[in-house]
Amino acid sequence: MGLESFVSNRNEFVEHLSEVFRLLVPIRSRRMFGGYGIYHNELMIGLVADNILYLKTDAVSAPEFTEAGCSPFEYTKNGVTMKMSYSSAPIEIFDDPETARKWGIRAYEAALRSSSRTAKRPK
Repeated sequence: MGLESFVSNRNEFVEHLSEVFRLLVPIRSRRMFGGYGIYHNELMIGLVADNILYLKTDAVSAPEFTEAGCSPFEYTKNGVTMKMSYSSAPIEIFDDPETARKWGIRAYEAALRSSSRTAKRPK
């Protein structure tokens, strides 16, 4: 089932991600900021904005996303472009559960690395 059949209804698209990532369970979503956060083992591994899935990246994984032709997630706030550590997911994940699992693991590993850095920061 192609991505285009889910574009008309954001809720259906987000619900479909459980099927896309069926080899990487558990996946859950949470509504946030007009979109959705996508979680695996309580870490945010992705977000959905404007019916596009973005996966968590960091300095280690970002080159793989760039090489795959993925675009970074950016938004404009008060005339300033804000960049976040998420990139669009490769379109192939929507047709191949094993590919989805591999990219989901990359996003989860980036979230783990980010989580461990945040935990080490002094308060």
